[in-house]
Amino acid sequence: MAFPLLIPKLPNRTPMQFSGKTPACFGSQVRRLGALLAVIGLSGGLRAQGFLDSMDGVLATDALQGQVRVQASGTLDLEAYHLPQPSPGLLFTDSRSLVIPRLSVYVDAEFGRRLYAFAQMRIDRGFDPSAQPVRVRLDDYALRTTPTDRGGFTLQVGRFGTVVGSWVPRHGSWSNPFITAPLPYEALTGIWDTTAVRSPRQLFAWAHVPPATNSPTEQQEKSLRVPILWGPSYGTGLAVAGRLGKIDVSAEWKNTSLSSDPGVWDDLPTRWRDGTIGGRVGYRPDAAWNFGFSVSDGPYLRASAENTLLPGTRRDDYRQLVLGQDISFAWHHWQVWSEVFVSRFGIPGVGSADTYSGYLEASYRFGPRFSFASRWNRQYYASIPDGAGGDAAWGRSTWRLDLGPAYRLGAHTQIKLQHSFQHETNAPQVHTQTTALQMTVRF
Repeated sequence: MAFPLLIPKLPNRTPMQFSGKTPACFGSQVRRLGALLAVIGLSGGLRAQGFLDSMDGVLATDALQGQVRVQASGTLDLEAYHLPQPSPGLLFTDSRSLVIPRLSVYVDAEFGRRLYAFAQMRIDRGFDPSAQPVRVRLDDYALRTTPTDRGGFTLQVGRFGTVVGSWVPRHGSWSNPFITAPLPYEALTGIWDTTAVRSPRQLFAWAHVPPATNSPTEQQEKSLRVPILWGPSYGTGLAVAGRLGKIDVSAEWKNTSLSSDPGVWDDLPTRWRDGTIGGRVGYRPDAAWNFGFSVSDGPYLRASAENTLLPGTRRDDYRQLVLGQDISFAWHHWQVWSEVFVSRFGIPGVGSADTYSGYLEASYRFGPRFSFASRWNRQYYASIPDGAGGDAAWGRSTWRLDLGPAYRLGAHTQIKLQHSFQHETNAPQVHTQTTALQMTVRF
């Protein structure tokens, strides 16, 4: 059963990590996991295909003469990582190896022609890989209505992925050619959302510029820092979307900024009055091309940071402005995506701290089963006054190359491999490499 959506349901990539220590030797870990994936995929995958096909009918139901339709679906993921230290992006571990199972369940419901609802449940140890206790969590849920029989626009309220940019609609493990997110969605800056910056010297220290001499300290501070966009940014609020010919327009009012971490996505009482507004305008000249421009603006500090503000300032003075452009292209076996973001963090007493980030991604499908993707990521930081009469960049310039083959064993099972080469100026390790392996079964 397919639902016509103007604001699409956005499946999440939410790693799950069970208790227990990860093996110290990643080489043996990858070999074991690779052998497991091969056994599951080659010997059991084809036999399971018929069972997974039959699940579509079991997990869907109609009631009231077709006026109410409900369907459940999901993915089961198993991932393994070999990591440098400090760990990159939103992988929160002090180990050089990590194994992550993850279960995601989606429920879609349609009530008549005008009302639609969806919810996504996770069983994991937190939105990002961590050592939290295992728990069941709703990552997003919303109610959407089409006010008129002629369509034209939809209105949505709840907790859902941002409309900004073009990566979020394809960020699920089945749709994403890679295992990790592009750099703008996971590279941590020197900005904290729990404490206001009071001086350039403090910002340089948080960003570890000049480079940190103790990488464990940098690893411990990762949970305090924020990226330009925190993954799909499942904030709570409302959105409206519509289409006029070849023009798509969507806008949202959320309780959090794009950089806010998952711990405050449900924080309504203290954040709703200082919300974030965002939107995207898209243009589709034909079936192959899609162009978009996005904007977002709102306070980025948590309410608990108010007691750290400079005298005479308030939380609304510390705002994050994001401008983005995206382009996508599809032709035969080729798919190409690109996004560029400019993010400005306003800091009273310091001024504007700007960072620029983007990526170019291409995927080629050699046939119905095998594909290969590559992604070039880049982020750099503008200069700000250093407090000593000079100027300096407030973050480390970074580039990263991601390479990823993928193989689909059938309509419900796929295996992906990703290897990333990263260069980070003035980091404890300037050149690092990360390897990831993922198996996904969808139902």
